[in-house]
Amino acid sequence: MPSVKRNASPELLGRPSPYHTSVTLFEPDEGTLRRSKRVKVKQEEVTAAVEELTEAPKKRVAKGSNRTKATTSTVKVEDIELKLVKSSSRTGTPSTAKKTKPIQQSLGVPHPAPLRWKDAYDTIKRMREHIVAPVDTMGCDQAQYKESDPKNRRFATLISLMLSSQTKDEVTDAAVSKLRTAVGGTLSVQAVLDADGSAVAEAMAKVGFWRRKTQYIKQTAQKLHNEFESDVPKTVDELCSLPGVGPKMAFLCLQVAWNINVGIGVDVHVHRITNRLGWHKPPTKTPDETRLNLQSWLPKEHHAEINHMLVGFGQMICLPVGPRCSSCDLSDGLCPSAGKGASKAKLKSKKTSETAVVEDSSLSGKGGPKIEISVEEEEVKLEES
Repeated sequence: MPSVKRNASPELLGRPSPYHTSVTLFEPDEGTLRRSKRVKVKQEEVTAAVEELTEAPKKRVAKGSNRTKATTSTVKVEDIELKLVKSSSRTGTPSTAKKTKPIQQSLGVPHPAPLRWKDAYDTIKRMREHIVAPVDTMGCDQAQYKESDPKNRRFATLISLMLSSQTKDEVTDAAVSKLRTAVGGTLSVQAVLDADGSAVAEAMAKVGFWRRKTQYIKQTAQKLHNEFESDVPKTVDELCSLPGVGPKMAFLCLQVAWNINVGIGVDVHVHRITNRLGWHKPPTKTPDETRLNLQSWLPKEHHAEINHMLVGFGQMICLPVGPRCSSCDLSDGLCPSAGKGASKAKLKSKKTSETAVVEDSSLSGKGGPKIEISVEEEEVKLEES
């Protein structure tokens, strides 16, 4: 069979092998390769960093002489990485950072204020004066009081908020205390960076999504160290650029850590209760929709306190399942959902059995074997949730 000679790809360049004259080596033509812009930009940054490091005086003039003395310069990988980090910190836009979308602050068309909202608000506030809820003793605002340094207080508040997502206040408070002990007794950015990852993870093992939160907290501490002088930033967008931090955490963190009120922190309690009160027409589907609606009509002097007030109310009275409407002063005409949650029923089945003994008479002589027949009846019972 005649041999078939294959033509080399135009993107390959051939050269004779230095080891055997009958062998041709093919190499890619660098001029025809398509290169990623991201790779090109990164290489340009590295090249610039190397040049800047090697441009330190290469020649030293000898004292009292016209001769020059050459000096050698060694560039380390660590120096290049440090140079890139400092360059990105100056610009405020690291090359590896993900661009975050600005947080929407207002609605184009404000939501109308609900009827009698002030009566309902004042009633809840009056009820809360006589209720001690978990958020009152173990909320994010309590984490700061175990720290003396202002930066550490703000950082402890942020950590508490990051751990609180889908986690009860009791569990969050215990995890913050364990984390403080694990990193040496003081909850600071540098202490978290220096701590072993397994120790941090072990301290948070009981909070929801603890593996992911362990990673977020480590990354957040590094970002705060590199870009914010180891302090908590003072804007919503900067806070939301941190791993694992969303709008709710950002607004609450600004209120507690910096005493800056620029919006309402809406969690599941605020979202649920305001919808039960009929404050949103139509009902909102997400906490962010709830936030924008509330911010459009609720007077600003109530923005800072509404989250704490409604969270405690939701923990003790307006529960997610089986709200205690009989103990709520809003059930007297101020809450359109009063009594509806208690009427929801759960179906439970209860099985009862009756046993009948039947003797098989088909067998002659002595009594035949006895056969037990069990009849099960299912009762359906309605229970108030």
